[in-house]
Amino acid sequence: MNMQGILKYNLALLSFICFFSIFFESNSPYIVYSALLFAIISLSRLSSLISRKIRILDDFKLDLIVSLVAALLIIRELSDTFGLTLWLLSICAWLLSWLAVEKLMKEESKSYPFIYSFGIPVLFGFWLLFFWEIVTVGLDIPTVILPPPSMIGIKFISSLDILFADFQQTFMKSVLAGYFIGCSSAFIFAVLIDKNDFLRRGLLPVGNFISALPIVGIAPIMVMWFGFDWHSKAAVVVVMTFFPMLVNTLSGLNSSSLIERDLLNTYAASYWQNLFKLRLPAAMPFIFNALKINSTLALIGAIVAEFFGTPIVGIGFRISTEVGRMNLDMVWAEIAVAAIAGSASYGVLSLIERLVTFWHPSYRLKNN
Repeated sequence: MNMQGILKYNLALLSFICFFSIFFESNSPYIVYSALLFAIISLSRLSSLISRKIRILDDFKLDLIVSLVAALLIIRELSDTFGLTLWLLSICAWLLSWLAVEKLMKEESKSYPFIYSFGIPVLFGFWLLFFWEIVTVGLDIPTVILPPPSMIGIKFISSLDILFADFQQTFMKSVLAGYFIGCSSAFIFAVLIDKNDFLRRGLLPVGNFISALPIVGIAPIMVMWFGFDWHSKAAVVVVMTFFPMLVNTLSGLNSSSLIERDLLNTYAASYWQNLFKLRLPAAMPFIFNALKINSTLALIGAIVAEFFGTPIVGIGFRISTEVGRMNLDMVWAEIAVAAIAGSASYGVLSLIERLVTFWHPSYRLKNN
């Protein structure tokens, strides 16, 4: 039995249990109608004759719409008295959404490329937040331990001015400056090391030594050297991003095959022609790999560095301050800002990588 069959039978079983549970609990009419709808849909899934006659009942779009509407109704009915019916209905809605994704990936991916590429990650994030919400509210988890996403969202919207100032201080100043200096200097050093064996033997061990230094030891030193403003945090980011870029660039410069190098040698190509026409293009996947890794390392380094001294602004400063005040909703709002910034920078670099390295075999294999 394939995954769709397993999901259909599990969905049918849970739907019927959910339907019978409404007779033992008091629920709103919306929840009762939702349970009845899931029972009808599950019955049609089990009957192949009904599915053949009414094609829309087996369409992934219907499954997706019903599951999302049910999820919104469940969120609407959230309270401290979260009964068995709502738990079962939540699982049924998730299984129905999973079934829709399975159908989309198997049959409809070429017909709906936008939904296939962007809709599935968004849907996964929605269900993650959905279960986070119902678990924290349904189990009455203290907000000090884990606040629900709705509480974090309210705090996020009401504190946009503070969050933007922290984002500007941490990301726009510390991260971008340190990221650019660290990656560009490492790239230049990689080209020089590749050309000179003496530099390779001398600088690589030094770079490895620097990368092994703990950030909690570097950050206070950088604060003493460069002051409490963003310059010291940018210096920490430079240290964190230098070695990954150096190692990946060196590996990329040596990734071209011996046959390709011999071909350029037969044309009497100089070192710089060999570098710009063969070795650097071949190294682009490695370089972008380092850039994507450093995009997250830079943000982490800047935030941690702000714990050791900063003006009264910044994501790291806000997190350390609000934890002391037990304002966990503000802490999670700052974490959301960092996550959005890191994901956006990673996505932009992935898009640029796709445009630059469209010729790479990995992309041709994906398209086939």
